[in-house]
Amino acid sequence: QVQLVQSGGGFVQAGGSLRLSCTASEPIDTMRLMEWYRQVPGPMRRLVASITSTGTTNYADDVKGRFTVSRDNAENTMYLQMDSLKPEDTATYFCRSEIQRDEPGIMRVDDYWGQGTQVTVSS
Repeated sequence: QVQLVQSGGGFVQAGGSLRLSCTASEPIDTMRLMEWYRQVPGPMRRLVASITSTGTTNYADDVKGRFTVSRDNAENTMYLQMDSLKPEDTATYFCRSEIQRDEPGIMRVDDYWGQGTQVTVSS
C-alpha cells in the first residue's frame, strides 16, 4: 500500500509564501500522475495543480502564476510552492497519486491520498 505523507502547512499573511511537500513510500517515478487538491469546510475537493511522470503541469485558473508544482524523484517528493497567497487560498490541502498497474489481461489504475495539511492565510 502506497502512503503519502504531507508537510509544510501553516499560517501566513496575505502576500506570503508556503511550500507543501508530499512524500511517497514508493518511488514517485512509478506514479503517472500526482495532484494537489484543496478543500474548504464542506464535502468538495477542488483540483489545484497536477504533474505527470513526464513533467507536464496543469493549474487551476485562480492559482496560475502564483503556485508551482514540481517533483523530486530522488526524494520521492512532490512539492507545491505557493506564492502571493490570498485569504481565499485558505483550505486543507491534499495530495493524490495515480499508479497504473499492468498485469496479464488487465490494466488497473490505483489512487492514493495524503492525510491533508491546513493552510491558513490571514489578511
